[in-house]
Amino acid sequence: MLMRKVPVFVPASPWGLRLPQKFLFLLFLSGLVTLCFGALFLLPNSSRLKRLFLAPRTQQPGLEVVAEVAGHPLAREQESPPNPAPAVPAPGEDDASSQANARRRKGWLRRTHPTGTREMATAARSSGSAALRPQEPSIPFSFDFHAFQSRLRHPVLGTRADESKEPQSLVRAQREKIKEMMQFAWQSYKRYAMGKNELRPLTKDGYEGSMFGGLSGATIIDSLDTLYLMELQDEFQEAKAWVEENFHLNVSGEASLFEVNIRYIGGLLSAFYLTGEEVFRIKAIKLGEKLLPAFNTPTGIPKGVVNFKSSNRSWGWAMAGSSSILAEFGSLHLEFLHLTELSGNQVFAEKVRNIRKVLRKIDKPFGLYPNFLSPVSGNWMQHHVSVGGLGDSFYEYLIKSWLMSAKTDVEAKDMYYEALEAIETHLLNVSPGGLTYIAEWRGGILDHKMGHLACFSGGMIALGAEDAKEEKRARYRELAAQITKTCHESYARSDTKLGPEAFWFNSGREAVATQLSESYYILRPEVVESYMYLWRQTHDPIYREWGWEVVTALEKYCRTEAGFSGIQDVYSSIPNHDNKQQTFFLAETLKYLYLLFSEDDVLSLEDWVFNTEAHPLPVNHSDSPGRGGGQL
Repeated sequence: MLMRKVPVFVPASPWGLRLPQKFLFLLFLSGLVTLCFGALFLLPNSSRLKRLFLAPRTQQPGLEVVAEVAGHPLAREQESPPNPAPAVPAPGEDDASSQANARRRKGWLRRTHPTGTREMATAARSSGSAALRPQEPSIPFSFDFHAFQSRLRHPVLGTRADESKEPQSLVRAQREKIKEMMQFAWQSYKRYAMGKNELRPLTKDGYEGSMFGGLSGATIIDSLDTLYLMELQDEFQEAKAWVEENFHLNVSGEASLFEVNIRYIGGLLSAFYLTGEEVFRIKAIKLGEKLLPAFNTPTGIPKGVVNFKSSNRSWGWAMAGSSSILAEFGSLHLEFLHLTELSGNQVFAEKVRNIRKVLRKIDKPFGLYPNFLSPVSGNWMQHHVSVGGLGDSFYEYLIKSWLMSAKTDVEAKDMYYEALEAIETHLLNVSPGGLTYIAEWRGGILDHKMGHLACFSGGMIALGAEDAKEEKRARYRELAAQITKTCHESYARSDTKLGPEAFWFNSGREAVATQLSESYYILRPEVVESYMYLWRQTHDPIYREWGWEVVTALEKYCRTEAGFSGIQDVYSSIPNHDNKQQTFFLAETLKYLYLLFSEDDVLSLEDWVFNTEAHPLPVNHSDSPGRGGGQL
């Protein structure tokens, strides 16, 4: 019997809807779902919801905080930012521990954070883009320059004496002469090489070189603080205007990390601290970011060369035998701590503190630091130790880190005095003629020579004598004087009264170069640097006498029609010029000479330390006593 299909037996929908009604309901429901899901992706402030449904984006490595001030014209520069190493969380980011650390870091160089909406665009981290990212907010960073100035214990340019009482004093006349030399060097550079890295005074043109990766104006950046110090106001404004209008960072070459740091970063930092001009702060931080890819190594010890074009190079460079140089990776600490202070970005400080960490762990032969370290393995590559070239400024930055921290960086202090004791034990010698010198060490064998670069050590040892163990202080003061005297002898024993690049103590010859390849003088500052420090420590007039001998020799043998030039043989009274006015002649040599003939409160050593290019960086006069070692 067949069942009849009657209407009463037609199955109904679960909601009691017939087919046409169900179709309309499902159509409405699908539209509603589409609208809701679309809102998750299209409406503003939906980033948290997106994270529920989308896999997290792979962040490009970069910095979280940039010290650009909103609205400042430099913030609109179309310069491709770098693609640096991943940054540790900066103050103001969502990392709780980072915020706790930021709260603990009170004291000097105070930051004043706006109390309004936290709106600041961070620098675009992808290469080729300088666009702002409103969805990556961070606390705006500003620097209270007036509060910083109020903590200085002396006026930057010293307490002004009444010059009418001593209008013709000898020291004033000597200082004015050095100022005239600086003015001549600058005007010559401006006339023949403005914007180039260095002046070639014989050919009356400029020289770029390859050391700075395409950056230009090295002489300008290096001269800023010297021009300011000597109150060459028109010249300083010329230099500042060039930085504002022509100093561009969108370069793509390979540069020396060390040289860019000490000359450009150091010069810009000091110019900011002396003047408060934002252009110098912003340029310094931007350039500092471009150096960070050099730290992308297995150990965090930076490579000596940074590629401004690409930050993601393969490890093909890390061939057997490649190494980083102690004086280069060991001479970043001062500048990088100040980059953190002026930007709020902890990544700069973390990079240099990691270098300390590596050096503290590694074994040191007889307590000595060899000059070459593998950035791949973290092992010493050679057992060559020198307080001159390749090693010099590493030791300098240890004692200056201690001083710059207002004597709170105990780690730096301990490392310095431990290293100095090892140098004293294994490298220090006295010649048969009674000259004290620091030899070079090659696997236990001494080279009885001293380079011009090592002559900074007299000033360094004098600077650190006060904080040595009590029983060592007098010894170190005497050692500083003896080393400085030896370096003076290297000048006094030449025909030009200028010192050679290196001098030996053997075969009955002392404090003289033994071959022509070491007989040149390239306007180096290290000897007069020690004169300046010893003068300020002792006020012994012999150091001003020796300094004036250098001024006289520079005028006689190095001054040309269009600037100053190095000479190829200090033992020839007929100079053969090398046709280069080095940037450090304006940054260091003339500055140290000027300070030698100035009062002690001009760039007082209570307020300032000098980086290894003689750029003054301020001491941390903090009102917060419990800062731990490693802070600024």
